[in-house]
Amino acid sequence: MSNIVQSCILGRLGMELSGKNALITGASRGIGKTIALTLAKNGVNVAINFLKNKELAESVAKKARAYGVKAEIYKADVSIFEEVTSMIERIISDFGSIEILINNAGIIPKNYSVTDIPIQEWQKIISVNLTGSFNVIKAVVPYMIKQKEGKIVNMASVAGKMGGTVGPHYAASKAGIIGMTFSLAQELLKYNITVNAIAPGPIETEMIANLPQDVKMKILKRVPMGRFGKPEEVAEAVLFLIKCDFVTGEVIDVNGGYYMD
Repeated sequence: MSNIVQSCILGRLGMELSGKNALITGASRGIGKTIALTLAKNGVNVAINFLKNKELAESVAKKARAYGVKAEIYKADVSIFEEVTSMIERIISDFGSIEILINNAGIIPKNYSVTDIPIQEWQKIISVNLTGSFNVIKAVVPYMIKQKEGKIVNMASVAGKMGGTVGPHYAASKAGIIGMTFSLAQELLKYNITVNAIAPGPIETEMIANLPQDVKMKILKRVPMGRFGKPEEVAEAVLFLIKCDFVTGEVIDVNGGYYMD
């Protein structure tokens, strides 16, 4: 392991996390919840975005506060830019700044074959997964530019690299996130803003639990490690990316060796 990587992991290089403010979208459950609590455990104040379940979001905030940090919840549909801008204004008012953005909000399709996918479902997947991430970045970046500091981590997927098994619309949305990450990393570096992505394989979340059993088994067969990943394993990758200043424009695979046959 290189000295730079070791130093980033140990917190000797890059952003000092304690006292920083983070927005995590889609953080009321699953990977987003685990990321929020991992950041809180490391001294980061967390703004928890949710869409439907206020009780779950408040539960995450309560657990985060137990680590001695500030934690508040914010309802907003990331696919609607006006809701996003309103949310960001409220967060800035409450926290004073946003140094860390984790674009985690996303949805999974109901139909997987191109012949079965209604055009409305295609549009919804792209709107939430890809446009939603863009909306939040567009609203947050001006504040990061002004403060000359920022860490952005976008949640892509193995499907964005290899196609996956849950439909071309999902794969397209995640591939779009990867391309957007590369572009923004180049554009924003001069402002001391790093932009990276994580491409998880199948992770033990409600999304996976709700898939048909035959689909779950089909996915699992492609994971050489023979198991689904844990949300904590994704959260640790996020922690690395926001601790280390020397990594930008990177996509980290957290996928158990997942590959296409």
